Amino acid sequence: MSPLILVGIFIVATLLGYSIIKNVPSLLHTPLMSGMNALSGITVLGALTTVAVLVKESSPVMASIVGGLAVVLAMINVAAGFGVTHRMLRMFDKGDRK
Repeated sequence: MSPLILVGIFIVATLLGYSIIKNVPSLLHTPLMSGMNALSGITVLGALTTVAVLVKESSPVMASIVGGLAVVLAMINVAAGFGVTHRMLRMFDKGDRK
């Protein structure tokens, strides 16, 4: 696939995702976020698959750099998402439980 086509797909997916999330009611943000954090783990698998493809098609050094960066960014997304969800759910917790 041409890199230009891949960039176009990325831009369309970004705009579509933004328009979908923008229209979600406030009451659904916490459950939606929790579910999406679990699905964000798929991003890590995608990053690992990308590393495998790049190792076959290009230099292993470049694949290690790009793949390592992709895995690190995906894990930051997953960990931060669960952290934010936990913080949001604590706001609904009653103060009498410890």
